Amino acid sequence: MRCFTVLGPSQIGKSTLVERLSSLEGEPKKSVSPYGLAITEFEFGGEPWCALDVPGNSEAIPLAQDALLASDACVLPISPVLEEAVLAAPYLRVIEASGTPCILFVNRMDEPRGRLRDIVAALQDYCSRPLVLRQIPIRDGDKIIGSCDLISERAWRYREGQTSALFEIPESAAEREHEARAELLEHLSEFDDWLLEELIEDREPASETIYQISTRVLSENKIIPVLLGAASHSNGIMRLMKALRHESPHVEALRSRLAASAGIDESTLAAVGFHAHHRQSVGKTVIARALQNGVKQGATLGGAGLGALQDPANGRAMSSGISVAGQVFAAVKSDHLAVPSLLTANAAIAPPDWTTPPPPMFERILVPESERDENKLSETLAKLAETDRGLKVMQEEGTGAQMVCAQGPVHLRDVCRMLADVFHVTVTDRAPSPVYRETISKSADVHYRHRKQTGGAGQFADVKLSVHPNGRGEGFSFAETIKGGAVPRNFIPAVEAGAREAMDKGPLGFKAIDIGVVLTDGQHHSVDSSEHAFRTAGKLGVRQALSQAASVLLQPIFRVEIHVPSIHSGGLVPIVSTLKGQILGFDRDDAAKGWDIFRALVPGGALEDLARSLRSATQGIGYFSKSFDHFEELYGKEAQAIITAHSAQANEH
Repeated sequence: MRCFTVLGPSQIGKSTLVERLSSLEGEPKKSVSPYGLAITEFEFGGEPWCALDVPGNSEAIPLAQDALLASDACVLPISPVLEEAVLAAPYLRVIEASGTPCILFVNRMDEPRGRLRDIVAALQDYCSRPLVLRQIPIRDGDKIIGSCDLISERAWRYREGQTSALFEIPESAAEREHEARAELLEHLSEFDDWLLEELIEDREPASETIYQISTRVLSENKIIPVLLGAASHSNGIMRLMKALRHESPHVEALRSRLAASAGIDESTLAAVGFHAHHRQSVGKTVIARALQNGVKQGATLGGAGLGALQDPANGRAMSSGISVAGQVFAAVKSDHLAVPSLLTANAAIAPPDWTTPPPPMFERILVPESERDENKLSETLAKLAETDRGLKVMQEEGTGAQMVCAQGPVHLRDVCRMLADVFHVTVTDRAPSPVYRETISKSADVHYRHRKQTGGAGQFADVKLSVHPNGRGEGFSFAETIKGGAVPRNFIPAVEAGAREAMDKGPLGFKAIDIGVVLTDGQHHSVDSSEHAFRTAGKLGVRQALSQAASVLLQPIFRVEIHVPSIHSGGLVPIVSTLKGQILGFDRDDAAKGWDIFRALVPGGALEDLARSLRSATQGIGYFSKSFDHFEELYGKEAQAIITAHSAQANEH
């Protein structure tokens, strides 16, 4: 079985393209996972095929990465509108990182609003491999009526809903055809010495030989050929499918590529797991692709026995196992299979680094509608995180509430829907509270005596304490200058423990940091003094001192790295400035042509606004990673509003 992924921006006609490709020779079989990945199986040219159709929103990039892990080749449909070309940049980035042979298909050519060569030139800014035209459009006035193949030099007239018809190249297109063909041959000659010699000697190479060179160059991932058409009218579909059949590599090439990336013997690589989801009453279902024959129920794969195998397109049992290398299958009752992973008989091996998804930017607290679902929510989120690497699950600091980091609002809706439909846990979501701290701005001294008599042995501890601000980032410190045994040595650690407890909640209601405490003097009683008494005295004494030491609110500052196509870098300056951030600069992204890494310091309370503004400014393409940098003081009305809101929230609980 041959397998290819169709990926690209939304509203570009991917699903229509897959539908028309799979219907060229018979009726296809199709299923859609809860995450939106469509799996379509069909026959073409006497061979079985599988198309993986990835949702077009940018939040589905992790799905695209995992699908490419199991694909011989991929098709990237793009818009004929020049201004929309940049929307393909994230997909070109993923494709290049994966090393997957790619065909670029300019769709919707029935509604052209720009020149094809300009669109290709714009996309070349984001691709290190040459984008090479394999066809040019033939126009009648402003309308595109067909295309010309630059290798065979044959022209095809589009026919509504039918395969194209051969016709003579119009004179108006002849000059452009010769020019484009020369460019094609020049590109191919960079990877073939024989062709280069033929061109230097001014000899016309045979079309069949050029096809062979083109096939080799695509399978070696040296170029990205560009075809064109209009899927909704079935224009250019047959040519695209023939290119996939004749020029894309077979499953053996994928097995070699994956084995090399993992540093293992390719003869041991039996399958690749690339998708998983949970189904009601069924449990975890793993979608995988066999890289060799012999995968069947009960066989050892990934270190344990495989459960039942099903056809992912129609759900029917595959009782005889995998008869054709490259076949896609669904495994149930095989919870030991991690996704994504490279599977040998005895191990599930971590996938290549390029499959690491973009860092999730959308943080939300999930609140179950029913209290009895509190524990169940934690368990089910852990299960979802196992099958969705784009999702991160953690607990909110302070409250312990379940917090998820999703790729965006669409991804979050998918997660909430699966919680309700599969696990019967209905949740609402809210934004998490930023993590604020407090410190002091001056020193304070206090004399605190703890005395308690309740019958029997009493409690007595007397301490003199001094608190002072430490440098930012120095944390808590404790020292003592006791002389003459005023406080016995065995009680001093208890005073320190009490002082540390006092840091859990300062006068403003937040955890206190960067404070030093010094025990200067005290008294003890030979009978009533104890570790507990001195711990209590230390805690309450430090609290009293903090209330006299001019508390200051601290806000978290994060270092963010924003990844955007270079054309959007300038637009980030006003966004960061509006959010009261500090711009640190930007550099070219060495890992992705045409992209920049923009660095800044941004207040923690502004991160959600940053994610929203970034999506708007870059049409959903840009993303950022964050790491905590430091705390800094916050004053004025903004600080007072935060303190008041926090106090009100604490009183509610």
